[in-house]
Amino acid sequence: MATRKNTQSQHAADSHELIRVHGARVNNLKDVSVELPKRRLTVFTGVSGSGKSSLVFGTIAAESQRLINETYSAFVQGFMPTPSRPEVDVLEGLTTAIIVDQQRMGADPRSTVGTATDANAMLRILFSRLGKPHIGPPGAYAFNVPSVRASGAITVERGAKKAVKATFSRTGGMCTRCEGRGTVSDIDLTQLYDDSKSLAEGAFTIPGWKSDSFWTVRVYAESGLLDPDKPIRKYTKKEMHDFLHREPTKVKVEGVNLTYEGLIPKIQKSFLSKDKEALQPHIRAFVERAVTFTTCPECDGTRLSEGARSSKIKRISIADACAMQISDLAAWVRGLDEPSVAPLLTALQRTLDSFVEIGLGYLALDRPAGTLSGGEAQRVKMIRHLGSSLTDTTYVFDEPTAGLHPHDIQRMNGLLLRLRDKGNTVLVVEHKPETIAIADHVVDLGPGAGAAGGAVCFEGTVEGLRTGGTVTGRHFDDRASLKETLRKPTGTLEIRGAAANNLHDVDVDIPLGVLAVVTGVAGSGKSSLVHGSIPAGEGVVSVDQSPIRGSRRSNPATYTGLLDPIRKAFAKANGVKPALFSANSEGACPTCNGVGVIYTDLAMMAGVAVTCEDCEGRRFDSSVLEYHLGGRDISEVLAMSVSEAEEFFGSGEAHTPAAHRILDRLADVGLGYLSLGQPLTTLSGGERQRLKLATHMAEKGGVYVLDEPTNGLHLADVEQLLGLLDRLVDSGKSVIVVEHHQAVMAHADWIIDLGPGAGHDGGRIVFEGTPADLVAARSTLTGEHLAEYVGG
Repeated sequence: MATRKNTQSQHAADSHELIRVHGARVNNLKDVSVELPKRRLTVFTGVSGSGKSSLVFGTIAAESQRLINETYSAFVQGFMPTPSRPEVDVLEGLTTAIIVDQQRMGADPRSTVGTATDANAMLRILFSRLGKPHIGPPGAYAFNVPSVRASGAITVERGAKKAVKATFSRTGGMCTRCEGRGTVSDIDLTQLYDDSKSLAEGAFTIPGWKSDSFWTVRVYAESGLLDPDKPIRKYTKKEMHDFLHREPTKVKVEGVNLTYEGLIPKIQKSFLSKDKEALQPHIRAFVERAVTFTTCPECDGTRLSEGARSSKIKRISIADACAMQISDLAAWVRGLDEPSVAPLLTALQRTLDSFVEIGLGYLALDRPAGTLSGGEAQRVKMIRHLGSSLTDTTYVFDEPTAGLHPHDIQRMNGLLLRLRDKGNTVLVVEHKPETIAIADHVVDLGPGAGAAGGAVCFEGTVEGLRTGGTVTGRHFDDRASLKETLRKPTGTLEIRGAAANNLHDVDVDIPLGVLAVVTGVAGSGKSSLVHGSIPAGEGVVSVDQSPIRGSRRSNPATYTGLLDPIRKAFAKANGVKPALFSANSEGACPTCNGVGVIYTDLAMMAGVAVTCEDCEGRRFDSSVLEYHLGGRDISEVLAMSVSEAEEFFGSGEAHTPAAHRILDRLADVGLGYLSLGQPLTTLSGGERQRLKLATHMAEKGGVYVLDEPTNGLHLADVEQLLGLLDRLVDSGKSVIVVEHHQAVMAHADWIIDLGPGAGHDGGRIVFEGTPADLVAARSTLTGEHLAEYVGG
């Protein structure tokens, strides 16, 4: 036996116990080399922008996924994303990577929590087997499946061709009025056109509809169906019907065949069928102005046809089941005892229990996926992995504690440890000390952010990190203390009878002129209270968690509006047009069209991006680079960091007050190290959040509403954020923060705590007062954790 054990322990397969990374150079990484133990929990930490995501997601996970994709046939690979091999010398010991990131779920109007997690698919099968009356197969209960009927002759080509009369029907569960969206849109025609003008006079007021546009305006004016010189208000009934509602019709305009369609269906297809959040800001503003969305009167917002709603199990329809809080739905499913569908009930029960276990029992399956926060979306993605029988895989998490109350973090830690104990390698990018503390292995990147980061400062145990002298180690045991002097409110913002989502007729007075923090467990109703009840009108600047969208052409200079004053300053100094100094306009290098690289798509092989030889990656035409401001050309200015540019535009020949003001705000939120021309696609989540905050700080408002501004922030950065919040309040602003971080709670002048639980167990005010009173009372979950944090 002893000999056998000895032979086993020396087996060649047992030598592959490490994931080895040597010479990683993705984004800002500087030849990083690390050795990560398998089947252990490794936490990657470091200041925001230090290179954590570049190492974990951009190098290890990306290469693992690329290698797995290569095992599929060329045909299948043609339908998959084709990432190129990361810039790294050696990557050894990789296992299959499952990525659970914070990317928002697709905000398609028909995507819900139920459809995203397969819970709806199982419910549909359940109702198709047990529902009374029986209305059809699972598709009859699906709000994404329309009913179809057809009849006619079909030709069967078998031996002698023969025409056969056939009828076909399929029962779907889609509500015919709202087409499975749950809401119907009403269009305000006055926002689409000025009826006192004719088409020839430019009656349309729709963004992007210019009078010479061949595909939009001219197809109406030259269709022959309407008189282009008659004011719209003088149209006959038939002309008005043709103008607004006509079915698609082929027309000839200047010898070109085009499709004419009524204005309302055209607007619905071009604007309303898209996710509102994905639209450009000016288009989104138009849609919000021109369209009102109301609950569908036919299905009452359930998205389902009358047949699907009439079929019930124990007096509950599938619409009722999807509207229930998931914790209640799990209890209902547990009460169903039907041997004929036992395997289905077991699988559905396991999925619903996973929701509860992961702290999402307060959601409902009909909740639109696009309304979930980043943290909620990440936990929804975790659900399919919790009961998985797979072992020896690598799970990669991006700040799994984002959006979690300290009470919920302990539960998340338990889940991470469970995944590890099943024999998996767990890699976590994290800032919260409570999660770093449970790590078997810690990799600390830094020492700074951006160009000042990208190196491994420490690798080892948590105890070693504490004494290692790195930025993370020094701040690991930092605890903000309660403020001794509190600001006096200058007024109050009254909220009366708030009943959005799970709120129970909440009445609360939020003090103004101070730093007020709204807290409570995840799902207790904080966002419903703040975003749903504070009118986003004049004087209220709301910085929510919606993601910044941008292509590789977008960068901090274009996103913040900084490029406009810079272009004007260059144009004025050189006596030329400002458009020359935009890589997206006239100044673009003609070879690469201002991208800086030439991209070759190789179908199922990884695409190749080669630096443009003509502009050498600088994105501008060589003639544009001959124009200078303060001794620098436009490409050199865009290569500057925010701190350098702040100095450059602050004085001397390049003195530009408008640019300097924007740069000041970027430095204020801790982004001094970012380069102005860095593509938005390379920024971390924390950097994007702060970029957004800097942009909103320019808005003229007396009340700032911030939604978890500490998301993605390192312990050292939280200190800087508190300083920024103090400066905002001291300058006469009112700041209302929805937050879970104890340092922000301790720093507040006033706390409003919601709870006591999540979903229908929350939605009430359980405490309002000063942080010191909350700590002394210890009457709520938040009070318990805050008292522990400050040592009270």
